[in-house]
Amino acid sequence: MFFFPIVCAVYFVVPRKLRVLWLLVCSYAFYMAWNVKYAGLMAVSTLATYVSGLALDNAQNELKRTVPDSSRKAILAACIVFNLAILGVFKYGNMVLSTLHSGRTLDLLLPVGISFYTFQALGYIIDVYRGDIRAEHNLLRYALFVSFFPQLVAGPIERSRNLLTQVQTAHETKLWNADRVTRGAILMVWGFFLKMVISDRAALLVDAVWEAPESYGRVTLLLATFAFTLQIYCDFGGYSAIAIGAARILGFDLMENFNTPYLATSIRDFWSRWHISLSTWFRDYLYIPLGGNRKGEGRRRVNLLITFLVSGLWHGADWSFVLWGGIHGLGQLVEDLFTRRDRSGRVVQSKRTHRRGIDLVTFIRWGITLLFVNFAWIFFRAPSIGAAVDFLKLFVRNGGVNDLVLPIEELRILALGIAVLAIFDLIKRRKGQTPDDYLMTRRLSTEWGVIIFLIVCIFVFGEYGPTFDPKAFIYFQF
Repeated sequence: MFFFPIVCAVYFVVPRKLRVLWLLVCSYAFYMAWNVKYAGLMAVSTLATYVSGLALDNAQNELKRTVPDSSRKAILAACIVFNLAILGVFKYGNMVLSTLHSGRTLDLLLPVGISFYTFQALGYIIDVYRGDIRAEHNLLRYALFVSFFPQLVAGPIERSRNLLTQVQTAHETKLWNADRVTRGAILMVWGFFLKMVISDRAALLVDAVWEAPESYGRVTLLLATFAFTLQIYCDFGGYSAIAIGAARILGFDLMENFNTPYLATSIRDFWSRWHISLSTWFRDYLYIPLGGNRKGEGRRRVNLLITFLVSGLWHGADWSFVLWGGIHGLGQLVEDLFTRRDRSGRVVQSKRTHRRGIDLVTFIRWGITLLFVNFAWIFFRAPSIGAAVDFLKLFVRNGGVNDLVLPIEELRILALGIAVLAIFDLIKRRKGQTPDDYLMTRRLSTEWGVIIFLIVCIFVFGEYGPTFDPKAFIYFQF
């Protein structure tokens, strides 16, 4: 409410040549508001990949493709190892010590968003190595690419070909664009609605049940499971909407991160819609380099499973996250048994997928996919694999119906939020329009009516204030 308006007010009047510097200062101030000294880690990662990019560029110019590029491979490997070592120590050090039963722990605070900015920087250096982009020679521009505050701590994980290119031309952007600013503001309002009205309210139910699951019956446990499915979508999707909207107001277009994932009709379809920036990152920088589907069906399945296991590990320093990724990987392998492919390994589309409307088969596939995703989320939410297994045992063993955990008034507000979310997700699925696209094409009375409705819901029904235990965005811990 204070930081972003100040950033915008100065950014819109500062001389064009100072735009990048101003946003860079704001980005580091934003991150240091959490922890001053850990901003140094981001600076070290930034400097390492920046210097490595220049070294790769120089090596490429010297080689001129006439000799083997072993020196470039060494530079790339050293940069990747260095950055992953930092990530490994701060994020996975205690996990390794615990697995080895050493009895020791590292007294280190997990830096907010470290996996996000590390992967963004690594994507850049790999792109430079591949020759997809030229190395950025301006340190300020590159540092802003890594630290751009709207998406710094929870994505989307941007690509150098998109965000860095926009940073390089920031001085050319026309800022006073009412249409772009309005669209960005609508997305920010939508993101706050998802987070404060839906996600944080669902969190009250989820946290209460997971604090003492043995105290609740099967119906309440099931309700908490579906509530977490809703919570994590609105929490992470809400952050992404705020990030994309804030960036758009500043003149930057970030990639889409969610596309109605809970309307997916297969696990593969789900991962093409959920956390798109991460799933495509792993596709381009891990799955395809491992061989993708180019080395036979058996190798493709191994590559797919490896990618999902690593993706699970990326999400958190506990084996429960690895198992969560493995469940999705195995689920997709089972799903592949019923999927037709051509000789190159590509999926052969059924004519049924081009029909309009929802038939019975599609509805069943949607239901199975949603149940599978709900089941997997249990291992994501649980503090350990053992806790997840105990939760499942309680679900089988405990009977009866307990209290609703939340007052009926809170459940009604939650139901209202779900209805609004369902409407906009169905619009997105059928018409391909995000909330800003849809509202900007409506009559002015409709547009402002919906916006005012969302704002009123945020202030009246949003979970905030001195008596509320504020919830950080779930993905900040990754």
